[in-house]
Amino acid sequence: MPTESLIGYGAPVCVDSGSDQDDVFIRFIYCSVSDLQGCTQVKCCPRSLYSPVNCPNFPPQPSAGPAQLSPSLSGLSLQSQTPEALRVVNLLQERNLLPLGPVTPPTPCLPQDLQKINCHPEVFRSTLTSIPQTQSLLNKAKLPLGLLLHPFKDLSQLPVVTSSTIVRCRSCRTYINPFVTFLDQRRWKCNLCYRVNDVPEEFMYNPVSRSYGEPHKRPEVQNATLEFIAPSEYMLRPPQPAVYLIVLDVSHNAVETGYLDVVCQSLLENINALPGDSRTKIGFITFDSTIHFYNLQEGLSQPQMLIVSDIEDIFLPTPDSLLVNLNECKELVQDLLRSLPQMFGKTMETQCALGPALQAAFKLLSATGGRVSVFQTQLPSLGVGALKSREDPNQRASAKDIQHLSPATDFYKKLALDCSGQQVAVDLFLLSSQYCDLASLGCISRYSAGSVYYYPSYHQQHNPAGVECFQKDLKRYLTRKIGFEAVMRIRCSKGLSIHTFHGNFFVRSTDLLSLPNVNPDAGFAVQMSIEENLVDMQSVSFQAALLYTSSKGERRIRVHTMCLPVVNSLSDIFAGADVQAITCLLASMAVDRSVTASLSDARDAMTNASIDSLTSFRTSVLTIQQPGLLAPACLRLFPLYILALLKQKAFRTGTSTRLDDRVFAMCQLKYQPLAYVMLMIHPALYRVDDLTDEGALNVSERTIPQPRVQQLSVEKLSRDGAFLMDAGSVIYLWIGRNCNPNFLTQVLGLPNYAAVPLNMNMLPELDTAESQRTRVFVGWLREQRPFFPILHVIRDESPLKASFLQNMIEDRTESALSYYEFLLHIQQQVSK
Repeated sequence: MPTESLIGYGAPVCVDSGSDQDDVFIRFIYCSVSDLQGCTQVKCCPRSLYSPVNCPNFPPQPSAGPAQLSPSLSGLSLQSQTPEALRVVNLLQERNLLPLGPVTPPTPCLPQDLQKINCHPEVFRSTLTSIPQTQSLLNKAKLPLGLLLHPFKDLSQLPVVTSSTIVRCRSCRTYINPFVTFLDQRRWKCNLCYRVNDVPEEFMYNPVSRSYGEPHKRPEVQNATLEFIAPSEYMLRPPQPAVYLIVLDVSHNAVETGYLDVVCQSLLENINALPGDSRTKIGFITFDSTIHFYNLQEGLSQPQMLIVSDIEDIFLPTPDSLLVNLNECKELVQDLLRSLPQMFGKTMETQCALGPALQAAFKLLSATGGRVSVFQTQLPSLGVGALKSREDPNQRASAKDIQHLSPATDFYKKLALDCSGQQVAVDLFLLSSQYCDLASLGCISRYSAGSVYYYPSYHQQHNPAGVECFQKDLKRYLTRKIGFEAVMRIRCSKGLSIHTFHGNFFVRSTDLLSLPNVNPDAGFAVQMSIEENLVDMQSVSFQAALLYTSSKGERRIRVHTMCLPVVNSLSDIFAGADVQAITCLLASMAVDRSVTASLSDARDAMTNASIDSLTSFRTSVLTIQQPGLLAPACLRLFPLYILALLKQKAFRTGTSTRLDDRVFAMCQLKYQPLAYVMLMIHPALYRVDDLTDEGALNVSERTIPQPRVQQLSVEKLSRDGAFLMDAGSVIYLWIGRNCNPNFLTQVLGLPNYAAVPLNMNMLPELDTAESQRTRVFVGWLREQRPFFPILHVIRDESPLKASFLQNMIEDRTESALSYYEFLLHIQQQVSK
């Protein structure tokens, strides 16, 4: 059996695929003369291609760095980083491999000054922190080379630079950064293409130290992540205003769910917190079998509804009064939001013309660009873009290969590309208990750089936990920071190339990602290859540059730069392997493989990725052959994570999984940053009936308990305990049948196990130390992500117990191997 893996699979995928208060930043103002050198438009060298929120622990970039004008990489050591990374682990014997705390990425083997200043791994990281000298060496390691990026992440400290001259390489357009080399005070060598550039006169002055002649101490050369206020040369047109268009399904099905009340109330509560300035515009469209526009022009006594019933040829009834200045027309907007739920309260219209509504939204925003927020509750049934159900519930569990993972029509993709061309992004909120064909509808967001939110079985009365989740997510969505009309490039050192992209965007040209909107919750991944030998290089660098318009109308450039050593031995490559980054990149690759080939093909490829890498380690790195399944310590969790992916909702077989649920899981794997993806893949299990303050974190004057992470196996559950499972978008609190009565009374406020409700979704606020610790811990977990995970308190009789047990990755199921059986399978393949 050939061991074809995902690594190197496929042709390039041209996936045409907060409150905006300023970050807490350090601002540097450069009062300098304009001496623009060369072209200052956003350009890129031909060989470069693109691709915990508000975390209190995110460290500021240290003000350390190369202090002399000598080449800053001259002392680079190529020794492997630590013996521990290559310590041989027999996976069949050492079963409990989970670390006490979070899995930390390996530290690149760089000189200490550069190591401290390198880009933070939560923002920019590589699957390999030691880059092979040649493609053949990379092929021999059987590990994927790629980057994971969280470019617009909320940062607690972000250096912001204002200057009339932004210093860049005259050849490849790289921004000056901590890893360039100063040949003397007047010349610097680019760390990507090695061209020697002149230092502009104004760059000789350091406004921080107020000294002259020390360009290597400027903030641009001291910070691997920073943001520039861009001069006019970076603007093709005046910066666009913040423009928001709300598009609401008001059919009978939609009104019956009660979602309209929540959306209108949330907008009323947060209307003053929408990111923007005095130019901010807003508009509304509602739709059922017809399209309804709203004239909100200043001077009207009340909002005016305008109905277009010809959905075959959509037009704008009054183009100039449908998007209005929010500040000037706020009262009319508020009146509309108060009246909308009642206006359609008794509708019996069941049809849904989503496609024409989206066409109307595009027409309305094409002149300015902006954000379209679409709320949809059923399968579109009328007009262009109408869909028919493609799901057979009887085939959910039995089918080995899942059908209909690709779109049923190209309408939504084509419209998304049109939107992208006019700087319009579409965010989709899907609230439905029935099949909605997310594989087709999701294209409108994927290719326009939007977001997809999915709330299955949403109902105001029948699913209060879902309503709370929707409310919290919507508040975050309405108030989070936003960037408009953005583009992003990743540049890399000569010899490297980036060929495949993952995320929500459109590749506008061979090296330019179009992001009509960029938000702080979006992640991206790229696959890389080594085009030319890196034999003469000690290190390589990567730089991501995101050019965007802030909601305040400022053109800004956020730049992240990372430097990694080049190595010539397999042992050094393995020592620098980042197991979580590898897993997340493989997950994105497997999603593409599932759609372009088949689900079973993707599953085989993921399994083969772990087999191939461990085979390479055994045959090419180990000097003494031993019995067992051997892995380096840095990759000891790799087979566990691969098994977890095989059992993840996106890729599992033999279990009844709704098609929309599966497709949404695939969307999340490709779109979310690494930290959130890993919880989806491998949930964290904690015992919480005995929480103490020992080893606790102190965050914002709170003491956060830190219980040890448990293995995901039923054998780790104790009937006399309570266990909390954090699975990313959902948190389960499992109560054992013989759970400590003290926990039941002091934390749940219940007299005994039998009193635990079957659908409990919140922890009561009790005046006890145990209640306080548990609620603080759950609250802290929720704070670490931009979406609101629902809490389910469950017991043996609860209907959600099956969902809880499906996350016990190490256990055997009817259709999937246990962890130990999976290891035996891998060992058998490795030993061939």
